[in-house]
Amino acid sequence: MAVLKVKFTKTKRDKLAQILWILNWVSVVSGIILFSLGLFLKIEIKKRNEVMAKGDINSVPNMLISVGVIACVVNFLGGKICYDCSDANKFSRWKLIMLPYIICTFCFTFCILLGALMCYTMRNELEESLYLGLRDAIKFYKDTDIPGRCFLKKTVDMLQIGFQCCGNNGFRDWFEVQWVSARYLNMASKEVMDRFKSNVDGKFLVDGVPFSCCNPSSPRPCIQYQLTNNSAHYNYDFLTEELNIWVKGCREALLEYYTAIMRSIGIAALLIWLFELSVLIGVRYLQTAMKNVLLQGDLQGESDGWLLENSFVETAKYNINIIKNLGKANQISTVSGMNDPNINVQNTNCGKSNVTAKSIPAAS
Repeated sequence: MAVLKVKFTKTKRDKLAQILWILNWVSVVSGIILFSLGLFLKIEIKKRNEVMAKGDINSVPNMLISVGVIACVVNFLGGKICYDCSDANKFSRWKLIMLPYIICTFCFTFCILLGALMCYTMRNELEESLYLGLRDAIKFYKDTDIPGRCFLKKTVDMLQIGFQCCGNNGFRDWFEVQWVSARYLNMASKEVMDRFKSNVDGKFLVDGVPFSCCNPSSPRPCIQYQLTNNSAHYNYDFLTEELNIWVKGCREALLEYYTAIMRSIGIAALLIWLFELSVLIGVRYLQTAMKNVLLQGDLQGESDGWLLENSFVETAKYNINIIKNLGKANQISTVSGMNDPNINVQNTNCGKSNVTAKSIPAAS
């Protein structure tokens, strides 16, 4: 029994073909939107590439860009097919292509759904990439005279100012690294040397942060150094008073930024997937209706259209049997090719095939 069978008249078939022709062109636009969203996400990731560790975070924008390009090509072809389906004579040249086209479109539609779901599942990969990238960027913040790292100070400063954040997890991350270059330290100073000797790593560690961590909205002048020393500042208690530097870590700020972008892109991709799925269902109805009207021979009469010719269970069993038979046929052909008893068997005619037979004389 056919699944979701619908009866179509000649007028309904023509209207369905016209509507699907328009919807396929709308789908081309949706493909351009997917491509643009993927390109936008790729550019946004590229902007902060210096503070991200190398990984598979570009898989989502690459998927969206690829699916967007395929959507434009597939739906452009679909529009041409649906336009010709309004004429039964023109449909005959697409008859053999329609079913493979529907199968390929179904796979492509599944890729859109996969891309939408990936927007919600890449948060952990993005968080790990940001953590490792920011950790290294803060570590090399002071290396302004080393090729390949001289840009990191500006990158980190602009990042902290733009996203109103400080450090990786928070401002205390700066306490654990030497972020002032040795070329700007007076090695003859006893205080500086005591700082180097105060830790086993031999680094100049201070309880201070770069200027880019300062919050300009704070009424008090920015306190960058000796943040944990209450006696170093008048009327100051770092445990109770709200600091005049950014408290939020840059990893959290960037993660919220990219999560919001990917959530919006994921919603858009899901809507496009539902739209593409509805167009695919319409094309399937048009294909089966036109196929049946050609079988009936009455181009002006009614015809049935459906999603599946048989039930879901029967269709699944039929496809499974096809796969099993293909596997058995391949196995039998392989075994017979190896153990064929007629291979390399010598001819036993011993050359008698060239002996001419004597003719029997006819009776007189």
